Amino acid sequence: MAPTQHVSNDIQPLEEEGGGVYARQDPFREKLTQIRSALNEKKLKELDGDVNDAEMATLDPRDLSHKQEFQGWTVAWLAFQSTGVIYGDIGTSPLYVYSATFVNPPSYDDLVGSLSLIIWALTIMVTIKYIFIVLNADDEGEGGTFALFSLISRYAHLVDRHPREEAVTRVERHKTGDMPRVNNAIRSMIENNSYIKWFFKIIGVFGVALLIADGVLTPAQSILGAIQGITVVNPNITTPTVIGVSCAILVLVYAVQPFGTEKLAITFAPIVVIWLLFNFTFGIYNFVKYDPSVFKAFSPYFAGNFLVRNGRDGWVMIGGILLAFTGCEALFADLGAFCKRSIQLSWMCFAYPCLLIAYIGQAAYISVNPEAFANPFYLTVPPGMLWPSLIIAILACIVASQAVITGSFQLLSQIMKLSYFPQIKLVHVSKKYHHQVYVPFANWLMMIGAVIVTAVYNNTTKLGEAYGTCVILVTFLTTFMVTIIALIVWRISIFIVIPVFIIFALWDGVFLSAAMAKVPDGAWFTLAVAVILCSVFVLWRFGKEEQWKSEAVDRIPLSRALLLLPEGQEKHDLRLQDAFGGSQVQPLKGLGIFFDKAGKSSAAPIVFLHFLKKFSASTEVTVFFHLRPLGIPSVPPDEQFTVSRCFAMGPDDIKIPLPNCYRMIVRHGYTDEIITPNLGLLVVNQLRKYLLAEEGANAPASITKRTNDRSDSGSEMSKSPITDLQRAYDNQVLYIIGKVQLRIWPGTNIFRFIVLSAYLWLRENTRSKVQRLKVETERLVEVGFVKDI
Repeated sequence: MAPTQHVSNDIQPLEEEGGGVYARQDPFREKLTQIRSALNEKKLKELDGDVNDAEMATLDPRDLSHKQEFQGWTVAWLAFQSTGVIYGDIGTSPLYVYSATFVNPPSYDDLVGSLSLIIWALTIMVTIKYIFIVLNADDEGEGGTFALFSLISRYAHLVDRHPREEAVTRVERHKTGDMPRVNNAIRSMIENNSYIKWFFKIIGVFGVALLIADGVLTPAQSILGAIQGITVVNPNITTPTVIGVSCAILVLVYAVQPFGTEKLAITFAPIVVIWLLFNFTFGIYNFVKYDPSVFKAFSPYFAGNFLVRNGRDGWVMIGGILLAFTGCEALFADLGAFCKRSIQLSWMCFAYPCLLIAYIGQAAYISVNPEAFANPFYLTVPPGMLWPSLIIAILACIVASQAVITGSFQLLSQIMKLSYFPQIKLVHVSKKYHHQVYVPFANWLMMIGAVIVTAVYNNTTKLGEAYGTCVILVTFLTTFMVTIIALIVWRISIFIVIPVFIIFALWDGVFLSAAMAKVPDGAWFTLAVAVILCSVFVLWRFGKEEQWKSEAVDRIPLSRALLLLPEGQEKHDLRLQDAFGGSQVQPLKGLGIFFDKAGKSSAAPIVFLHFLKKFSASTEVTVFFHLRPLGIPSVPPDEQFTVSRCFAMGPDDIKIPLPNCYRMIVRHGYTDEIITPNLGLLVVNQLRKYLLAEEGANAPASITKRTNDRSDSGSEMSKSPITDLQRAYDNQVLYIIGKVQLRIWPGTNIFRFIVLSAYLWLRENTRSKVQRLKVETERLVEVGFVKDI
């Protein structure tokens, strides 16, 4: 059994050796779509016979991403955990919503109107929109704006995919006849307009950038606010002390992230639960003791009356009320770390009622004591509860940032999968909950950003001007993208979708317009960070697509490169095709393991083709080795390896098995360690099993299916392939990887030149695959080649 350890995806993201962008009418691509569809429906037997078993061996239902489903007490346990991660941000809003909304003590009517807006914001924005609608738009259990984009791209032709993504992506585009006419027209418009495609690409990653930018600001805001709360009982604490302590706690918050979402959630959940229960209890106390009449704020009349009566001032005050639902965007982004039912349970049964009662109770107190609006939590605490409230408030604020930190990790893992960001180290932190991840580089980068923001802004008043804008922008983008999903994924009638969209868009628009007023006062900072991050994401994707286009010409079937001619009774004459020079391929002693990034049987590894071109030689035994990571902790050793033969062109243009040339696909989980110093021995043992099963009369059915790609000419191959394998292994084992050097086409326009130059710089400064291969360095061979982009 291959040794296992708790590792990151270090063995997954080998630097790309190439890729392919295929025309929509490519016959193999069409066949691939049929195969994938059949895999989804478990109807492989209905496929046409023109795709051989070697091609079938590269596709497996296990390769497709699957949503984790939880039942019973596991959902309840996840609901408890989600309270500690998701609701720290939105749960601490009662500390400052009223003080951020009003500048002067509010009148009774304005107080009730603002409370009405808060109630309906939590109800419409969070409960109806996110809890009951948006959470259903997950992409195989993942949430966030990029998951929405990924879901749309699976149901519409929006993006070109890297070949390695095709085998693991569940494409479920509805047939034209299965969609309403208008919905199909909208899908066609999206698919056939390159500008619309780029628009979707940009807003998908812009939402990610906004959340990460918020992930820098939220910890600074919440922790600085918590430490400033100490000045309530000790006004003599100086500003430098507050900043220093805040920065120290920030470092601690980010330093504990490697422990993983589950451990942090279990630790933080009791804090948030106690905090929300305090708010619930204090709310009931204040509501009953001071002014039960504020309960009438549940009528939306008072919200509308507030906006009409106050005019522009009311519109400005909306910017403070939107702080009541900051954190709802992280609620969806954190979906992959928990599950839909657990989040719905924790919100509806606990967080939602606690927050409603908290705001109602504060309003009841402020209606009698208007000056209390300046500190709506501490001044409304019942007698004798100030110190306990202060302690739990500080702890709650410290953990409040966990929602956006966890969400940032989840979203980064998604964009790396779709090649919108370099493959940096990603650690799966749980064997039970497969989507819980930790990204070290992003963690430390956000920590540095949060510390700098804390030191520069140095108080929550200044930070508050920058806070909330990213949130409402994300919710607005979410509304738009879920509307598209309703049309082309859920296939709901446009006559139902559009009215609902208009309602939510108008609601979002009111808050968005108010938030935009904060841009000159500080919100420009988070928007600038988001724009920079979005530019990096789009730049990387653009560079990748250009690289794939340049390398597509090299991704050809092996039969188009090699010609196998009879030479004698037991030997073959292996030659390059005329397009490759037509020379004879000389044998090199040893076993050559060529790392194949794409893992497509329809195409030879690019590194192997360049090896042939440069040396007109091949190793005695050749293996095209492809790693295929699955989204599960571990794959049983007996299910990891799939071996098949490779084919060359024989006489009369008939494909025949190529002697001693094999394709090996290794499916592994995120805790499996495959690339080890004894990789060569592992490959040889798997090939030996394959060859013995091939020769045996009683081979298992699954192996028979995967090895019946032999033709009648198979008897002409080496009579002892196992002997050849052992001899090659005894001679030497070579691990051969490709290293592509990219150059920009001469005469490229200045804008494209700058963008591609930036991409090449990023590419050269990300980790090298050689550094991640845990094999004997003296056996490692890099084959370099140059491509123009």
